[in-house]
Amino acid sequence: MRAAGREVEIVQASPGNVEALLSLITELAEFEGLEPPTEEARERLRHHIAVSPAPFHAFIAYSDGRAVGYITYYFTYSTFLAEPTLFLEDIYVREEERMQGIGGKLFRHCVREAIAKGCGRMEWCALNWNVDAMAFYERQGARRMDWTFFRLDRKAMERLEAKEGAARLV
Repeated sequence: MRAAGREVEIVQASPGNVEALLSLITELAEFEGLEPPTEEARERLRHHIAVSPAPFHAFIAYSDGRAVGYITYYFTYSTFLAEPTLFLEDIYVREEERMQGIGGKLFRHCVREAIAKGCGRMEWCALNWNVDAMAFYERQGARRMDWTFFRLDRKAMERLEAKEGAARLV
């Protein structure tokens, strides 16, 4: 694949290139103003890349032998469509490599995967302040949804479980 006159190769993440993926994930965290993965999280990711089936999918974009971006996704299910959904977890291109078509190549890789897996749609979220990302998604044909995402982190789940004694399925 060529992006802005440069050859771009998209390679599945594996134990052999997981350190490049981790480096890019750390860069994304810094870009978003978030804490990078802890060493414990990095170890879990190394493990998850090596297992089959993996709980997520990751691909790294290389240009001139250098990792320049990545994409991660996993599959969920839409009860309304009664079809799988590809959930795009991360898409990131190094700042100095942006506006050269690399993000579009990564995004279209996901689109092809979603179609191949029979998905009825793709979904993802963007930080409210990241207007460049939102413009990129709209250029790809995506539309904004009127949804607000919520999150319970592990500590919040444990507090809720301890406080309420969550119902257990038998």
